[in-house]
Amino acid sequence: MPLRYSPLDGAHRLLGAKMVPFGGWDMPLSYPAGTLAEHRACRQAAVAFDVSHLGTVRITGPGALERLQVALTNDLNKVRPGRAQYTHLLNETDASVVDDIIVWWVDEFTFDVMPNASNTDGVLGALGEGAVDVTQSRAIIALQGPAARRLLAPIWPEAAAVERFHVITANWNGMACTVAGTGYTGEDGLEIAVPAEHAAELWDGVLAAGFSPAGLGARDTLRLEAGLPLHGHELGPGITPLQAGLGWVVSWDKGDFRGRAALDAERQAGVSRRLRALTTEGRRPPRADQVILVDAKPAGVVTSGNFSPVLGQGIALAFCPPDVAIGDHVAIDVRGDAVVATVVKPPFVTGTPAEPTA
Repeated sequence: MPLRYSPLDGAHRLLGAKMVPFGGWDMPLSYPAGTLAEHRACRQAAVAFDVSHLGTVRITGPGALERLQVALTNDLNKVRPGRAQYTHLLNETDASVVDDIIVWWVDEFTFDVMPNASNTDGVLGALGEGAVDVTQSRAIIALQGPAARRLLAPIWPEAAAVERFHVITANWNGMACTVAGTGYTGEDGLEIAVPAEHAAELWDGVLAAGFSPAGLGARDTLRLEAGLPLHGHELGPGITPLQAGLGWVVSWDKGDFRGRAALDAERQAGVSRRLRALTTEGRRPPRADQVILVDAKPAGVVTSGNFSPVLGQGIALAFCPPDVAIGDHVAIDVRGDAVVATVVKPPFVTGTPAEPTA
């Protein structure tokens, strides 16, 4: 299947971005400043990411809420129109996570379901007739960092005022956009769905306002420092919400939902493994697929690992035996060396308080 291109593809190339395939899209990995500088800019100031590779599946009408309720794990009745919610779509047979999703409840009868890049078709099929893939019609720009709202306020005050996990429709230079107080960096920020034909105008506007461009490399190191799961690593085939430590995303009292029976069976039996956060000393980082050792025996696997620019040490997420607890020590087989790791409570790094907008 040929690669898909963001509406901002030309803008990235003009900025000298290093482009790489990701989830079926050609996307910017980094810009000339480099991933480390982009990571620090997000933690200390504000950056703009192009996340147009994320899907948007729109479901509308009086029956939309009920269809989402029986398809997804969380309970939308906990929120209301104008809010966003994190949720999961499960495999009916084994309750593994087909995708982790943000739902933007735009208005009473309009929901924008935001799957991961390569999972849009699966989510579309699960939601059934009436769900529409509108991914190609828009770009999504994520503005993240403690200075994000302050920098955006002079050029778009209405968007800058959107609260965390709230959603509004607002006009940018006469263009109707959807703005949500969401993101995946551990920092305060916003995600903006802008019509594809006007995406470059908004992108240029936020860069002129002081945002630095950042690529998917920095987005990955940022989400790892924040202890956030990535589909295909901490979530995916064979991995349930309970194994990933995300039981809070499952609403057991809302009635039936896809995969409920299989997940309830696991809940009753107890999980066979659990996702844990690990830190190592020194600059040698753990990497995905390295083996976890408990009492010198293989007992788990690293799902994501890297060097933390903020902490100056290795960090990782890994599946471990369920009795491995916070404060315990395990080892990671790093190319034949047993590197000691400490089990810690995530996140590894807490986001910086947002700067005032006035």
